[in-house]
This record gives sequence, structure tokens and C-alpha cells, in this order.
Amino acid sequence: QVHLVESGGGLVQAGGSLTLSCTVSGRISVINVMGWNRQAPGKQRELVAAITGGGSTNYADSVKGRFTISRDNAKSTVSLQMSSLKAEDTAVYYCNVDFIVGGKRYDSWGQGTQVTVSS
Repeated sequence: QVHLVESGGGLVQAGGSLTLSCTVSGRISVINVMGWNRQAPGKQRELVAAITGGGSTNYADSVKGRFTISRDNAKSTVSLQMSSLKAEDTAVYYCNVDFIVGGKRYDSWGQGTQVTVSS
């Protein structure tokens, strides 16, 4: 089994910063893409940022210049540094990974961590 454990969510004032972390455990041959998605109340889940094994990154337009995604392949972790937070960043943030086990490709999601930005 593969487990994703997120941490770092919380309450922050607008303009503040938070860093989310996600640690992946389990029998995984290769972790391909690691990413963060979010879901605000009444809205669909959306991609926030993703990073490939080679370090290429992709960001939602709404977070470009404010959020930075990074990964530590040796520790199987992915982090999301969030700065200049806005009220509209309030959401449950989910870590997800695309990985290979036994030659087959899978994806897995964390349980989510709440980020609340007060205006």
C-alpha cells in the first residue's frame, strides 16, 4: 500500500505564508509526477502545482509567482511554499502522486489539509 501524509495547513492572515509538506511511503518503484491540488467549498478540485521527477514544474495561473513546489526524491516528499496568500486560496489542499509499482502506473491521493486565509 502507498500512503501520503500531508502536513502544514492552518489559519493564516492574508499576505502571510504557509508551507505544506507531503511524505509518500510504501513499495514504489518510481515516483513520476508529484502535485498539489485544492478544493474550495462549492468548487471543483483544481490543480495548484505539479513537479516531475526531473524537476519540471507547472502552476495554475492563479498561484504563479506566489507558490513554489519542490520535491526531495531521496525522502519521497513534496512541498508547497505559499506566500502572499489571499482569501481565495482558502481550500482543502490535497497531495497526489503518480507512481509505478511492478511495471504498472498508479496514482494516489492524500487525505487533505485545510488552509484558511483570513482577510
